[in-house]
Amino acid sequence: MKSRSPRDASRIAPADLVPLPRSFYAPSADVVAPRLLGHFLIHHTPGGPCGGIIVETEAYLADDPACHGYRRETPRNRSIYGPPGHAYVYFIYGNHYCFNTVCRPAGVAEAVLVRALEPVLGEELMRANRPVVRPHDLSNGPAKLCAAMDIDRRLDGVDLCDAASPLWVARNPNVKRFLGQRGPRITTPRVGITQAADLPLRFYLAGSRYVSRR
Repeated sequence: MKSRSPRDASRIAPADLVPLPRSFYAPSADVVAPRLLGHFLIHHTPGGPCGGIIVETEAYLADDPACHGYRRETPRNRSIYGPPGHAYVYFIYGNHYCFNTVCRPAGVAEAVLVRALEPVLGEELMRANRPVVRPHDLSNGPAKLCAAMDIDRRLDGVDLCDAASPLWVARNPNVKRFLGQRGPRITTPRVGITQAADLPLRFYLAGSRYVSRR
């Protein structure tokens, strides 16, 4: 399914973007996950800013066996316990990183995994970090987008609600238009997990070429 160019979806200067407020992350992750669709994830790297518009997410809940905070707090998963509006970045398969936004009050382990985004800022920088042949392969998966945006454990725990932070989530003032262009929004079970795999906690925009899996 073809989508329009990401640049057609949100004609706005990066300087005009403002972070989503901390209250945005106060609800449960299954509420926040679909609401994140259409907003910006931005990384201020030494080479300049890069990022894009979120088109696929998954929710992980406190009583969810697939959630990293399901059993207990450890040094590895400490950030998922809050406070809300912070990043939880973890290392997986000995080679990849995944980025999550933390939800719920401090002490409750819930987060939203960002699975895919459409590049709109610093795409040349992202391609240098992760060379690809097909444009949509740049960031159509959680590990892919982290590689392209140079997101790793150094960014674990950073404040996503502060525009001065190296990594933050910005409100898309044209989010309704973007959702209309890329819709409909689809809800499915999560992918790539074995526990609680039947829960309908994955959300994506069907009109985006950057979705990781249909």
